[in-house]
Amino acid sequence: MHFDFRLEVDGVLKSWAVPKGPSRDPHDRRLAMPTEDHPLEYREFEGVIAEGEYGAGTVIVWDEGTYRNLSTDRDGHDVPFADALDSGHASFRLYGHKLHGGYSLTRIRSDRAGQREAWLLVKHADADASTDGTPAPTRARSARTGHTLKQAAEAAGGAS
Repeated sequence: MHFDFRLEVDGVLKSWAVPKGPSRDPHDRRLAMPTEDHPLEYREFEGVIAEGEYGAGTVIVWDEGTYRNLSTDRDGHDVPFADALDSGHASFRLYGHKLHGGYSLTRIRSDRAGQREAWLLVKHADADASTDGTPAPTRARSARTGHTLKQAAEAAGGAS
């Protein structure tokens, strides 16, 4: 069980699996493992992906909203978001139903020598920071329907 963290970039959803979920606490460093890009249509998908299929299990949209790129170079000039990700560090401000404020994604390991690429997702220390963390996935509720994972599975006719 994990949270998928997705940001729309250049017409696709750039995606990371965040096992512990995004945190509102700037002291938390959350591992974010990149996954394949997803088509924009995945923004709204809730339901059950069949066992044996990629991403199998129950899916809810835990949060949704918009973001603003905050990425700059060393001289303070704006950097396009895709370029910031390519260089390994992107900063952004979230305007979600549940997550707000500044966050950064930083690549901590490149995909080489048999090791998968890895990133950290970190909350900025701003007015939206909090120490309440992220709810356990078993208590998570959809931002769209209010369903828990179990209720979403039942609504889709599957098991949780």
